[in-house]
Amino acid sequence: MRFQLTEDQKALKAGVRGLLARRFDRDALRAAVERPGLDRALWRELGAAGFFALRLPEVDGGVGLGPPEAVLAFEEAGRALLPGPLVATHLAAGRVPGAAEGETVVAAVDGGGLVEWSAEADVVLGDVSAAVPLRSVDPLTPLHRTRTQGSTDPVAVLLTAAEQLGTATRACELAVQHARTREQFGQPIGAFQAVKHLCAELLVRVEVARAAVYAAAVTADPADIAAARLLADEAAVRGARDCLQVYGGMGFTWEADVHLLLKRAWVRTRRAGGGTESEELLAEGLLAGAGR
Repeated sequence: MRFQLTEDQKALKAGVRGLLARRFDRDALRAAVERPGLDRALWRELGAAGFFALRLPEVDGGVGLGPPEAVLAFEEAGRALLPGPLVATHLAAGRVPGAAEGETVVAAVDGGGLVEWSAEADVVLGDVSAAVPLRSVDPLTPLHRTRTQGSTDPVAVLLTAAEQLGTATRACELAVQHARTREQFGQPIGAFQAVKHLCAELLVRVEVARAAVYAAAVTADPADIAAARLLADEAAVRGARDCLQVYGGMGFTWEADVHLLLKRAWVRTRRAGGGTESEELLAEGLLAGAGR
């Protein structure tokens, strides 16, 4: 079966990319790194564009779309490394006043006992009375740990996979761009076989993850979502590492953006639904299918 985006879905994806290119370009990303904090004006603009209300029914003031469209929007957010508790606020639309419009920033305790952006959120879903601040590896994602663990929402797992897919896509783009423009021994480094292989592997992981994430958004099957999350986590983390290899020593410098991709990907792997949790869910589904 072939999954192709409709014209409306392509327009949605392009619209979100255009909004983020205008409001959160590289200069804004670097400024956020130097001066961490949530851009409330951008948050409200996302709300006005329907980012948080994509899956909310029209009768409740939402856009009335489904998980496939939400995945496309979150993929673009992941590509831009957009900071903030995007998934929690999106899931709170229709339940927490102002979340759908971007007037209220919502954070939530995930299944791993982690909460992102709790200090700047207006509402935190879950008990954070004993939350302990953590030193986050990602300068754009402040973290707290709490003893209370939230539930693992399949939609949250899927949207995290979509963000990871977007970050993996950006790592692939940066690697290819650098391989084409950086020269050694009088020719672009992309002409060397070792670099070609790295870029090819980057692309393969991205496209495999994309197929899995898009399919899981259509089927909404827990096993499909688990598989998509595992593939997307791998594509994001390994993709950023391979991108660092293409960049060489330059990629490890603070001035380059590659390390930010890797750090964000690492943080997302710690969210609920990643790693062992998805592996066990996927194994359970495979074993159940084998027994039929």
